[in-house]
Amino acid sequence: MDSNEENKERCQSPRGSSSDMSQVVIAGFCGQSEGGESLKNVVKNRVVNDGEHDENQSPNVSSVDIDGEECQTPKLSSVNECEMDVDYSRFESSSVDLSESGSGVKDEEEDLYLVPDVGIEFESEDHAYKCYSRYAVLEGFSIRKDFVNKSRIDGAVVSRRYTCYRQGYRPVRPNSNARKPRQETRTGCLAHMTIARQTNDKFRVTHFETKHNHEFVNSSTTHMLPSQKRLTFAQAVEDELSNHCVIDGVPKLGMGFNSEDQAYEFYNTYAGRVGFSVRKDYVNRSKIDGAVASRRFTCFREGFRQRDKRDMNVKRPRKETRIGCSAQLVISRQSDGKYRITHFEEKHNHELVAPCRIHMLRSQKRLVVTQVEEGSLVDSSNGQQQAIPASDLMCKTVRDIDYKGKLPSKCTREIREGEGVKMQQYFIGKHSKNPSFFYAMQPDADGQITNVFWADAKMVMDYGDFGDVVCFNTSYKLHKDCRPFAPFIGINHHKQIVIFGAALLYDETLESYKWLFRTFLEAMSGKKPKTILTDQDVVMAEAINTVLVGAHHRTCLWHLYQNGVKQLGYMFAGSSSFINDLSRCFFDQEEEEDFINAWKAMLDLYGLWENDWLHQIYENREKWAIPYRRHIFSADMERSLQFETFTTSLRKYLNPDSDVIPLLKHLAKLVNDFHYKELEANYDMSQHPPKLMGDVIFLKHARDFYTPSVFELFQHEYETCLNMVVNRCTNSEALFQYRVSLYGQQREYTVTFDSADDTICCNCMKFECVGVLCSHAMKVLDYRNIKLLPTKYILKRWTKDARV
Repeated sequence: MDSNEENKERCQSPRGSSSDMSQVVIAGFCGQSEGGESLKNVVKNRVVNDGEHDENQSPNVSSVDIDGEECQTPKLSSVNECEMDVDYSRFESSSVDLSESGSGVKDEEEDLYLVPDVGIEFESEDHAYKCYSRYAVLEGFSIRKDFVNKSRIDGAVVSRRYTCYRQGYRPVRPNSNARKPRQETRTGCLAHMTIARQTNDKFRVTHFETKHNHEFVNSSTTHMLPSQKRLTFAQAVEDELSNHCVIDGVPKLGMGFNSEDQAYEFYNTYAGRVGFSVRKDYVNRSKIDGAVASRRFTCFREGFRQRDKRDMNVKRPRKETRIGCSAQLVISRQSDGKYRITHFEEKHNHELVAPCRIHMLRSQKRLVVTQVEEGSLVDSSNGQQQAIPASDLMCKTVRDIDYKGKLPSKCTREIREGEGVKMQQYFIGKHSKNPSFFYAMQPDADGQITNVFWADAKMVMDYGDFGDVVCFNTSYKLHKDCRPFAPFIGINHHKQIVIFGAALLYDETLESYKWLFRTFLEAMSGKKPKTILTDQDVVMAEAINTVLVGAHHRTCLWHLYQNGVKQLGYMFAGSSSFINDLSRCFFDQEEEEDFINAWKAMLDLYGLWENDWLHQIYENREKWAIPYRRHIFSADMERSLQFETFTTSLRKYLNPDSDVIPLLKHLAKLVNDFHYKELEANYDMSQHPPKLMGDVIFLKHARDFYTPSVFELFQHEYETCLNMVVNRCTNSEALFQYRVSLYGQQREYTVTFDSADDTICCNCMKFECVGVLCSHAMKVLDYRNIKLLPTKYILKRWTKDARV
């Protein structure tokens, strides 16, 4: 018999009685027909009676392509033309061997499935299960292995029953304290199939109940049935064993691992590439040997944190990270000893972490600091790592030794022999690796190196984003034994310290300062700061007024306070409260009257009226005291500098007897550390939004823009606003003037609101000084039913998109 004849014979419907013809092979059926008929009805419509054909006549056949091969299928007679749209691509062709003793199924290489009925025989118990399971899936239900009867002699299966997964009822357990009780699935369904071993060692169907007491699932949700999952898993394992499953780093159903740890490492590596962290969830252990039988790994944002009553008394409760993400991977130990993936959910319900922040995830134990060290920068708006082309940077030239700007005289402080050459070689090496590295050296009248300035690409980029306020830190002058190190400092949108450049000043004359500030502007492409804070130095002030024309020059409050601690150190031994009173005079008085009263009270209390240093700084109070500089934007720099400790870590490198190169290298490391902290803050900002004090639209709107550190300051002002009262209001056309005070206090603040353009200003000038609206202005906005923060009062430098 040729192949065509063989295929024709295999795919034709068997001829026999109507009872025999009810045993029709089901190969490729997809649930229901186009007309909505159930599987069993379709089978009945496909039955062909004996009398419809001549005994010597073969049915006409039509060619159907199955998985690339041509298979002949019977064409029905005109009497039974109720056809079914069959998807033959899902399953391979099947064959049936009908014997006198019943309909048997041959155990061939092809998967053989048919509609079960009493009398059908199977080669094995497993084959019977597969047949009933496939039938159940096509119908729309799942099956469960129920009781099994085994021989007492050899332990072989004598009979077995398979039931609908909704068979029976789950027993009720009294006093159950389960927080999440399992969903009830059993409805007492009686549908089942029972098989029994015959004398020929085959398994015959002895009972088959088709009636169910529940609805079937539709075709779109069939894949969720447990039995379908088992069939899919079995096929996936077969594919994996056949090397059809390509190992490309993506988890796939059926993929095997030698151990639980190997599976975790694989999933964690995949998570690192995708952008999430992995948590080890439940584990199921064997009751026999205690080994892991199954394990689930989930996304770190899986589930929800349960409310803890203790959180009510915690000042800073833990940040919420879980949002119910369902991404997971489940492994189970199989008979071959391997742990195989039995379930894999890929989708997340949250944004994934950018590649540059992967190293911050808890399960990713690799801190990729090299990204920062190699000069890569991160755009905080989208987290994408960006190369920094030299053409896009502000500094494009290197002065090297600037003979045009050399000192007219010899420097006032000797540089160590060979130190200038070492620095020059170091800077040349840095510039050769990154042409955007900027450095310049000023010689004195004898041609010796005296003053040095340098700034790398990251420093210049930081200045472009946050160079509105600069603090020129010359605190080294407080310690005569320190190397003359002077960095240019700023703060970023997280209120963290950033470095814009650094200098070694071996001469502190007017010409040296002029050269330094001109060189700084050249490196920064001519961009001047709005405000520059320095120490009290008349010569430096003159150089700033000459070079940085238009910039507000103020004495740095923090540096002045540090100098005061040094000048008045003898007072600390006599009084433990003096340091607190001195600090309050410097940092806590925002009104001129309060400042003057607190200052005089301190002088009276400690008998300091004759102190020359206190008298001198009081005469110049308009250059540093808070009440006299509220109209000048300072980005709250002094308060940020109170927590600045990097000069302390540099102290051992500032020893003039030590080599200068470790100082340069350590500063570069500190700059990298500052950038890494910013990356951490960006990541934390994306994962843990700051908590709101209440469900307030005004706060929600502001939180969307501000970084967490700035939002905390904003929310504090809003909290104060709740205790504010509007005492009276006067208006002239579109201009409204409100008198606002804190409840129970006499002091009033004047808030002016222009309804023509919705501008608002307060005489406390907090917005002008810090860049965040004050509580008085917020009270007036709320009084006028303005529930969203006007965008004109959201400074970009304080927002999440500050670097965009």
